[in-house]
Amino acid sequence: MAKKKTLFECQACGFQSPRWMGKCPSCGEWESLVELSAEQIRFLKETGSSSSINTGPSNAQPITEIDEEEFIRFPSGSRELDLVLGGGIVPGSLTLIGGSPGIGKSTLLLKIAGNLAHTGRQVLYVSGEESAGQIKLRANRLDANDERLYLLSEINLESVLKELDRREYDFLVVDSIQTLYSDETPSAPGSVTQVRTITFELMRLAKSRQIPVFIIGHITKEGSIAGPRVLEHMVDTVLYFEGDTNSELRLLRGFKNRFGSTNEVGIFEMRQDGLVDAAGFAGKFFDKERLQSGSALTVIMEGSRPIVIEIQALVAEAYGHPRRSSTGYDNNRLQMLLALLEKKLDLPLGTYDVFINVSGGIKINEPAADLAVIAAILSSYRNRELSAETLFLGEVSLTGEIREIPALQQRLREMETQGFRKAVLPAKPLEKSGIKCYIAEEVGKIVEWIFV
Repeated sequence: MAKKKTLFECQACGFQSPRWMGKCPSCGEWESLVELSAEQIRFLKETGSSSSINTGPSNAQPITEIDEEEFIRFPSGSRELDLVLGGGIVPGSLTLIGGSPGIGKSTLLLKIAGNLAHTGRQVLYVSGEESAGQIKLRANRLDANDERLYLLSEINLESVLKELDRREYDFLVVDSIQTLYSDETPSAPGSVTQVRTITFELMRLAKSRQIPVFIIGHITKEGSIAGPRVLEHMVDTVLYFEGDTNSELRLLRGFKNRFGSTNEVGIFEMRQDGLVDAAGFAGKFFDKERLQSGSALTVIMEGSRPIVIEIQALVAEAYGHPRRSSTGYDNNRLQMLLALLEKKLDLPLGTYDVFINVSGGIKINEPAADLAVIAAILSSYRNRELSAETLFLGEVSLTGEIREIPALQQRLREMETQGFRKAVLPAKPLEKSGIKCYIAEEVGKIVEWIFV
């Protein structure tokens, strides 16, 4: 008698194993491996090994003989979205948008769908979570009503494909990927196998018909797209919404883009008429008139754009074990800076709670804000306000040295535009500007200039 073949699959990352394990060796999740049925194993054998649209044989060519591929883009009607995408929407591209509930994923894509319909394109908006009537109410608010925008409330993939065969569409939105299911896959909607199968079908549809497809993905409590990691690998572009849902500002950051750079960030504003491009956002991340002790200003680079932001610090006596927490700033880097201040400046921060917050919901991904974090901590510790005219720019090393940062001239020009006149820097800028510079080459010298 032949032994029954078993296969277990992780419902968090898609890892497969011939035996059950309590902890997934790929993603580290506990109790996430589920045994697949015989039908599921047979389906994976038939479809799971094929990850390419073109299954025919091909021959290798010298790279010098291969022609460069030029991508033809068309505008989405949103300047900020076009910036993140690398200049516009690419026909045949598959784009995944993620973000926390209520941050504006569906609102943005319905607005884009309406913009494209207004330009004469046939658009299909598929929703598995809302009825057509609910989407219609939102469309009225977003001014997205157009006879070329079609709504389909459906969760069956085969029904969606039939609708695409019935009419020639130029753009497809799927809201969301976790709600769709295929009759050919024997598993529940949102499972690893279903998400992988549906994404593959949408990818094949986009490439074969040259239709741009935008799909919305739910995120887990850790902040990543729910479903297998293969979902992010299969799509062409991965975009994440950042920011506080209680704030009017939203940031759309690219984490993967096969057609452009991932350094750009789109800034949107939630208004009564939906999620629109933020106009005059430069002054929305700080308030010079209300700067108090524990607040310091700096300039960060988001892609090619400099943005002045406020960093807030709270230093208070600890009752018990001291806590260190940061929002929008790397907590490990905060621990390093605190240890450096204790060693270089003899500050007894080991008995204090220290909290850091970056205003506006921005997440800082560069070390250029280190000097501003230290300035905010010293301001809160001494309970003295910093000058509202002074910005702090510099990377702090483990030895206490303050190092130069890239794009300094762009940051200084943005400071002049916003009306600032002073800056604490590690070195003098190469070009003259209207900014009065105070040079601090190591952490000990920052005390001389911190309250200028």
